[in-house]
Amino acid sequence: MKKSPENYQIDDLDRSILKTLMDEARIPYAELAKRYKVSPATIHVRVEKMKRAGIIEGTRLQVNAKRLGYDVCCFIGITLKSAGDYPAAIEKLEKLEEVIEAYYTTGQYNVFIKIMTPSIDELQHTLINRIQAIDEIQSTETLISLQQPINRDIQP
Repeated sequence: MKKSPENYQIDDLDRSILKTLMDEARIPYAELAKRYKVSPATIHVRVEKMKRAGIIEGTRLQVNAKRLGYDVCCFIGITLKSAGDYPAAIEKLEKLEEVIEAYYTTGQYNVFIKIMTPSIDELQHTLINRIQAIDEIQSTETLISLQQPINRDIQP
């Protein structure tokens, strides 16, 4: 029976391919094939199946934010005026280039965001003049990150 993309179950070869591609996204399929003792066509078929199943969503280039001048990383817990304000608030937050991640959460905050700025002065400006100025936001709490000792992707 043919598996639909939503029900695609990865096996050990798929896991190995994923782990290698996560570490070396530009590795040629021929090299993967040699490493795992299969044909390059097998690698291609497996990768395409994982793309169609939504397991692989694309490739990306990882940059060092500090080397680009973004020295301040912080997390902001946002309380909205009402739950119905979520779509409008997210639409406005999405327009702020400093906001690099956003989560709709349970608990104390409705939304939790991660922002990066070049300096504390820029953080203050962004917080007061851009984030807290959003009508749908009732209050915020800011947590400044001192370091990021763990940064990893989920393992397949």
